[in-house]
Amino acid sequence: MIRNIVIALLVVGVAGTAFWGYQEHKEKNAVLINAENTYQRAFHDLSYQVDILHDKVGSTLAMNSRYSLSPALTDVWRITSEAQSDVGQLPLTLLPFNKTEEFLSKIADFSYKTAVRDLEKEPLNDQEYSTLQSLYAQAGDIQGELRKVQYLVLKNHLRWMDVEMALATGKENSDNTIIDGLETVEKKVSGYGEADEMNPTFTSSQQRDENFKNLQGKTITKKEAIETAKSYAHSKSGNVEVKVEENGKGSDYGFYSVSILNKDSNSELNMDLTKKGGYPIWYINNRGVNKTNIDLNQAYTKAAEFLKEHDFSSLELFESAQYDNMALLNFVSSVNGVKIYPDSVKVKIALDDGAVIGFSADEYLKSHKTREIETPKISEKEARDKINQNVTIMEAGKALIINDIGKEVLCYEFLGTIKEDTYRIFINADTGQEEKVEKLKNSEPVYENLI
Repeated sequence: MIRNIVIALLVVGVAGTAFWGYQEHKEKNAVLINAENTYQRAFHDLSYQVDILHDKVGSTLAMNSRYSLSPALTDVWRITSEAQSDVGQLPLTLLPFNKTEEFLSKIADFSYKTAVRDLEKEPLNDQEYSTLQSLYAQAGDIQGELRKVQYLVLKNHLRWMDVEMALATGKENSDNTIIDGLETVEKKVSGYGEADEMNPTFTSSQQRDENFKNLQGKTITKKEAIETAKSYAHSKSGNVEVKVEENGKGSDYGFYSVSILNKDSNSELNMDLTKKGGYPIWYINNRGVNKTNIDLNQAYTKAAEFLKEHDFSSLELFESAQYDNMALLNFVSSVNGVKIYPDSVKVKIALDDGAVIGFSADEYLKSHKTREIETPKISEKEARDKINQNVTIMEAGKALIINDIGKEVLCYEFLGTIKEDTYRIFINADTGQEEKVEKLKNSEPVYENLI
């Protein structure tokens, strides 16, 4: 009797295990099929968007009217954004595809900045038409290469999951039709880079990185990079493990990445510094912050002392927030009472002891320079008159911002409210144009108290 019960239990156990395994296999296959479908859709959408992009750019070459050209260029910008989104959904994390993404970014920037300006007053010049012709030819080349890959994918029933597996296992150098095809696209686009850098009408985000070339000071050594990192960490303990890597080869600027592990406190500091001048790009001190002993005002004092200690002068706080047991404070430089928003420095303070556990000067280093602030052409009152009458203005001042077409513009800055919402509004100090409106974040509710 007992033997029969044991056998029955074993049979049930084996059957249960088999069913569980079948379910796991079924669910895994469902996930893989869903991922494969997503990759296939993104790639074929990308091919389609590049087809449309090529045609749209080509059609702009025959246009001469603002009423036709502005909407057409807006369409180019929209299509390019969708193509960039499709690229982002492909399993290309480990496959260099940055040149293609940069090319799409260049088209997006050029088309947007051209579309939003008054083309009646400032029509396309010869150089910009030359740029459009170049973009048209380049889009055609990319279109042709993507179509070749698309043809082979459809003909041979190729799977993108095999691409992801090849990239993950480091076997991308083996024969893989999709990877080989995309690498051909990347090489094709790389050939455009040198000519485009000479063309001032390309104003992509890549240009901002070139501002690192304007840094002052001598080139520092690895040893000096370590000493600078230690000064930020205030690390006096001898029981530390230090690693430093030289990065940025092939980019517009070089930098050192320094890691300092304090074995006594088990805390780790990671930091990037520019080779030229040894300026800190960012750093973070990875340690837990489990309680709050100081408030935001005290955190501001600690952050201001830190910035002064490290020669970041003429900065003022314009934004602060508390997240759990940490404070995040955003500073901008100030010239004669004008806030310079491109010169932004962020500091993270631990609210247990007031230590600086995070710092970012990336935007400041890219943008900071000597500026001549011109006298506004309109008065503050004239700027106020441009604001929506439903806004109750609380504060006013002057600020330099980067507008939607990437230009620095002097503005009147107004802080105002509509009911419970707060807005920051920028009115161009020369033209009276509304350059930017930002809705500031409201305080987050504590959801556990709402249940």
